[in-house]
Amino acid sequence: MYLGIDLGTSGVKVLLMDGAQRVLGSAQAGLAVSHPHPGWAEQDPADWITATEAALRDLARQSGADLAAVRAIGLSGQMHGSVALDGSDRVLRKAILWNDGRAQDQARRLDARPEFRAISGNIVFPGFTAPKLVWMAEHEPHLFAAVAKVLLPKDYLRLWLTGEHVAEMSDAAGTSWLDTGNRRWSPELLAASGMRPDQMPRLVEGNAPSGTLRPELARRWGMGAGVIVAGGAGDNAATAVGAGTVQPGQGFLSLGTSGVLFAATAQYQPRPDSAVHVFCHALPGMWHAMGVILAAAAALDWLAGVTGTTAAALAEAPGPTLRPPGEITFLPYLSGERTPHNDAALRGQFLGLSIGSTRAEMAQAVMEGVAFAFADNLQALRMAGSDPKALLAFGGGASSDYWLKAIATALDLPILVPEGQHLGAAFGAARLGLMAETGASVAEICQSPAIAAEIHPDAALRDAFAERHSLFQSLSR
Repeated sequence: MYLGIDLGTSGVKVLLMDGAQRVLGSAQAGLAVSHPHPGWAEQDPADWITATEAALRDLARQSGADLAAVRAIGLSGQMHGSVALDGSDRVLRKAILWNDGRAQDQARRLDARPEFRAISGNIVFPGFTAPKLVWMAEHEPHLFAAVAKVLLPKDYLRLWLTGEHVAEMSDAAGTSWLDTGNRRWSPELLAASGMRPDQMPRLVEGNAPSGTLRPELARRWGMGAGVIVAGGAGDNAATAVGAGTVQPGQGFLSLGTSGVLFAATAQYQPRPDSAVHVFCHALPGMWHAMGVILAAAAALDWLAGVTGTTAAALAEAPGPTLRPPGEITFLPYLSGERTPHNDAALRGQFLGLSIGSTRAEMAQAVMEGVAFAFADNLQALRMAGSDPKALLAFGGGASSDYWLKAIATALDLPILVPEGQHLGAAFGAARLGLMAETGASVAEICQSPAIAAEIHPDAALRDAFAERHSLFQSLSR
């Protein structure tokens, strides 16, 4: 059996599958995010361990599976977060997360140095790891002076699991310290941000072993000796492995807390001026292009919170049939924005509200606003040379048929809904564990899922959505 552990922002999900990739069970445990100042987002890494153990207990109880048969573990996780450790592997401060905007000034200064875009292939975004450490150096110098290692969130779980300081290519590409084309840490970029190579973890590919499970954890969970822990992947690359998005031209859309438009590529083709991320894939010799929206399903969650209902109820409020855009326009920049704006200071707006505006109309506007933000991302991906012809849909927001119809029409692309509820990052992590333990090839393991439904653009509303997208873009500038 093979275990996938996905460390998300809102919770830890664990998934168990057998050697034939049949899912035997899954469980999850929630996590909270603290916001000590506006625009900040932090988590205590100790909470990740507590949530992982809670999810594993629930998995064993619900599935009835004997974890003694587990042969490998794969890891997936939220990207860009910084876990600063001292020489005894003690956490120096709460982890600064991917959606934290405090390091905007530091990111701007690093991005102004031409070597960052030239070597990393990407803009230095405020949410990336490197500017967070520069912020620490400037605002918490006593802590920065004690930093012996910097780990990404899932790699802190790996340290707990194996005792090893290891990262893998897809997650490392989101730090602004990786030579992304050559898949290695860049001494030049590290030095430019005040870091040293010895503060970085060892690098492996996502489908390679990174260590073995510590004996005390194996005994606690009833597992055998020598359980392999695979390199794993950042959450989006892991989702791609789970979805079989491992060939050029394949793509998916993730409608989770954040929104992601992902396209696999066989060549390293950076285009940082488009604000598209070009990162290593979790598999050797592969890269991917990715546009990111910082608040996707989170925007509907926010509206649900302030109006006293649930996101599911809001998603159903407009009814089953796609409507033309109404009088209200929503800009979904509740946490700033990555692609295509690269502006952590952007903020959300409702425009066109009147005394007669209803909650259902506001919900419709939020879903449309996120759809138009995805359309902006698709334009940016095409500028960077990626042009998917259809997109698989994942994430909690993908359970809304109305939202997917709006996205398909805004992007003028078919949206494919896969069968099964277990596809995603945890499943991709388990697949990476399977490859690390067996040495099986990508072609053998990473099959594309069966499709349950195809949602096509509404031809009758295509022009109305295109017109509103033009207005959305003019308001976003």
